[in-house]
Amino acid sequence: MNYRKARFQDVEEIFHLVNAYASDGIMLARSRNTLYETLRDMVVAVDDTGKIFGVGGLHVVWDRVAEVRTMAVDPASTRQGIGAEIVRHLIAEGRELGVTKFFTLTYKPGFFQKLGFHIVTKEKLPHKIWKECIDCPKFPNCDEIALILGSEESDGE
Repeated sequence: MNYRKARFQDVEEIFHLVNAYASDGIMLARSRNTLYETLRDMVVAVDDTGKIFGVGGLHVVWDRVAEVRTMAVDPASTRQGIGAEIVRHLIAEGRELGVTKFFTLTYKPGFFQKLGFHIVTKEKLPHKIWKECIDCPKFPNCDEIALILGSEESDGE
């Protein structure tokens, strides 16, 4: 498996992968427009033929704070370490930028806990992250679980 930054030609496969999970209520849907706008945030796992088996994004939110999001692995390829490797790539990229706190909002906390994240109340997250939540169909009744990795002392404000 190869891991690389997403490219324009990947958007359609990413769209179908992410929205298949969204249709099952496991993650939030992403429009093609959103995927194009956040293309530089994403890492994909591809085989030698270029087929995408997984995707994840790192979205910088505030000073040294970034969100791991848009995590999806082809259902036939789960439990093979693809998602974990994508998260490791995203964290390494974030650390190169100077990120000290990573967070995620998810319905699958166990996956992230195995990678060192721990569950926190949403109130522990920086206030700056909520600006995007206003556009979410679940706002203000978010039922995702918040997890962080890194410094808890700074709230990023």
